[in-house]
Amino acid sequence: MTLFDIIFTGSEQALEACKSVVEQTIKEYGENEKVSFPNTAYSLPTIYAATGQKIGTLADLKGAIGVIESLIVKEQNLEKALNAGLATAVVAEVIEACKYVGGKNPYEEPCVGFIPDTVIRSMGVPLVTGDIPGVAVVIGEAPTAEDAAKIIKDYQSKGILVTLVGKIIDQAIESKVKMGLEFRVVPLGYDVTSVTHIVSFAIRAALIFGNIKPGDLPELLKYTKERVPAFVNALGPLSELVVSAGAGAIALGFPVITDQDVQEVPMNLIVQKDYDKLVQTSLEARGIKIKITEIPIPVGFAPAFEGERVRKDDMFAEFGGGRTTAWELVRKRDLSEVEDHKIELIGPDIDTLGPDGGKLPLAIIVDVAGKNMQEDFEPVMERRIHYFTNYTEGVMHIGQRDIAWIRISKSAYEAGFRLKHIGEVLYAKMLDEFGSIADRVQVTIITDKEKVEELLEEVARPRYEARDARLAGLTDESVDTFYSCLLCQSFAPAHVCIVTPERLGLCGAVSWLDAKATYELDSTGPCQPIVKGECEDEVKGSWESINKRVAEQSHGATTKVNIYTIMEDPMTSCGCFECICGIMPEANGVIIVNREYHGMTPLGMTFGELASTTGGGVQTPGFMGHGRQFITSKKFLYADGGLARVVWMPKELKEALKEKLIERGKEIGIENFYDMIADEEVGVEPDAVVEFLTKVGHPALSMDPMF
Repeated sequence: MTLFDIIFTGSEQALEACKSVVEQTIKEYGENEKVSFPNTAYSLPTIYAATGQKIGTLADLKGAIGVIESLIVKEQNLEKALNAGLATAVVAEVIEACKYVGGKNPYEEPCVGFIPDTVIRSMGVPLVTGDIPGVAVVIGEAPTAEDAAKIIKDYQSKGILVTLVGKIIDQAIESKVKMGLEFRVVPLGYDVTSVTHIVSFAIRAALIFGNIKPGDLPELLKYTKERVPAFVNALGPLSELVVSAGAGAIALGFPVITDQDVQEVPMNLIVQKDYDKLVQTSLEARGIKIKITEIPIPVGFAPAFEGERVRKDDMFAEFGGGRTTAWELVRKRDLSEVEDHKIELIGPDIDTLGPDGGKLPLAIIVDVAGKNMQEDFEPVMERRIHYFTNYTEGVMHIGQRDIAWIRISKSAYEAGFRLKHIGEVLYAKMLDEFGSIADRVQVTIITDKEKVEELLEEVARPRYEARDARLAGLTDESVDTFYSCLLCQSFAPAHVCIVTPERLGLCGAVSWLDAKATYELDSTGPCQPIVKGECEDEVKGSWESINKRVAEQSHGATTKVNIYTIMEDPMTSCGCFECICGIMPEANGVIIVNREYHGMTPLGMTFGELASTTGGGVQTPGFMGHGRQFITSKKFLYADGGLARVVWMPKELKEALKEKLIERGKEIGIENFYDMIADEEVGVEPDAVVEFLTKVGHPALSMDPMF
C-alpha cells in the first residue's frame, strides 16, 4: 500500500469505530444527553473551530459524523490524505467526548485527559516568552524505558512541554520520570484517541489568543502551522490509525518524526532511527531554536522544573517560610565594589545538617555593577531570583524579599547540590538575561544566624523601604513615557498591551519597570516606549500618541484605546489575562473573576465563557482582561467610578487581596468596603447578590448609571 492508502484505511477504521461508540453511547444515555468536556467554553473544540457548530447533545454529536465522512475522499494526493487525517482527529474528539458523557471522569492519575481552558491561558505567557519554546507529542513506545526517559528528559531540559500517549507512559513511570503539569510532562492517556486532547490544546490556542472565527478552517490551519510550535514523535510500530492521526497532525502544521520505516514527506514526515538525534531532528523540523546557558550544577536546570514542589517528606534542607529568617536582595553597586563571579558562603552549608537534614537561616545578596545598571532595575532583577531558583531541579522557592521560603530536596542533596550552586545559578542567569545592564555580578549567601538578622535590619529592610517609597511616587502623571508590550503578539497578532506605572500588563507579569528594563535590554524587543505628549482625555485615559502606536502595532485592528475605562474603547486582551472584569447591570457595578475560579458568576457565565468573548485582541465594551494587582490601582475603572464599582469576586481572589482592598477602601472613604463585596458564598444568582448589596449598603447601587 502507498502512504496515502494507509492514511485512508486508518481514517475509515476510525470512522467505523466512531459510529459504533456514538451509537452505543446513545443507546445507554439517549440522544438528548448533554455532551461536553470539562471547563471549556468551546463545546467540542475541534468540531466547533472547524465548522462553527457547537455540540451540545449526543444527537448533535451523531449529526457531526457527516462532517467526518465528507473529509474522507480517497484520491491519491496529499491534500485529500491530509483531510482524511483531519477526519481522524475529529473522530478522536468524538470518541473521547463520549467517555465524558454522564458526568464521568474517565481518566485517573497519572493521565489527565482533557486540558481545561484555564491551563492553556496560564501557559500563554511562558509560550510567548519562550520559557516553553515548543510542544512535543510523544506517542507509542520507545525500545526501552531508558530510551523513553532519555528522550523525555532531553525535551524537559530544553523547556519543551511534553505530552505522552500510549505505552510510553508506563515506560516513564518505570524510569521514575516526574510527571504532571507542574513538570511540563503530561500523560494524556493510553488510547490513541487521547491525542485529541493536545490537538484541542492547539486549536483552542487559535480561538483564545488568535481570535480565529469558528468555522474558518483555512485560517485555523494557518494559525496552528505558523504560531503553535508543536510536533509529534511516533515511536514503535505504526498502525494505520496512528499513521492517519499523524496525517491530521501534519495538516495542522505539526511535523511527525518516527523511528519506523515509512515513506518520507520532506519537512512533514521524517524518519530518525538514532534516538540520540531524535530530539534535535524534531526541533529542527519545527524550526525551534533553544538557547542554553551552561551552569555548573549537579542537577537539571530548565523552566520545566518551575512548578516542582518539594514536600516535607522529600525535603533535606529548609530556609524561611516562618521556620527561620530568610531574605534576598539585589543591589546596584559600583564596578569597584563587585568582583565578577565571586560566590561567597558565610556560615555553614547544608552538609553540616546531619544525615536527616534540617533548617537554616538564609540571606542571598546579589550585587550587580554595570554602566547601564539603574536602581529602578533592582526589584525587576530581584523577582527573577524566584524563577531562576525554581528552574533548578529539586529546589523550591516561594515568596520574595524577607518572606522568602526555600526547600532543597533529598535527591538534589544526594546529587551533590550545595548552597554555592544557588550562587552559580543566579550568577549565570543574571548575566544571561540582563547582560546589557549587568557587567559584573557577585553573589553572597549567608547562613550565619547573627549576621542574617543583623544585615536584614541594617541593609535589606532599609533598602526595601527606600525602594517602596520611590515606587510609590511612580504614577501615570509622574512619568513622560508609557510602554507598549507585544510579547503576546506571537499568539494574539491584533493585541497591544499598554503598560503604565499604575497599570501593569494584563498577564500580571509585566510592570512599568519590567517594560522599561526590557527595553533597556533590547531596544528592538517587545516593549517599546511611547512618549505621552498631550492627553486628549485625562479621565478616560486617552492619548493621541498611544492611539497612533496601537493602530500601528495592531496592524489597524484597533485605532483607539481608553486605558481607564471598560465602557468605551477599552484595551484589548490577548487571552492570558489573570482576571476578567465585566459589567453587572442589575447591581450598577462590575464583577471580577480570576482564572483559577471554575464556578459560575452572577453574569451567568464562567471565567472560560467570559474569556471566550474578551480575548483574541478584540475590544469588548463592558468587559476587560487585566492583572490581579491592577484591581487595587487608583487607575482601575478610573472613569467608571473606580474600585467602588466592584460588587462581586470569588472568595479566593478577595482573600488574596484583602489587605490592599481594606487599604484602598479607606482611601476612597469606605471603611468596611472589603465586607461589602459579595462572593460565591453570598451567591451567584443576580437576585441574591443584589439582596446582599442592598443589605450592606454597597455604594455602586447609588452611583450614576454605568450606561
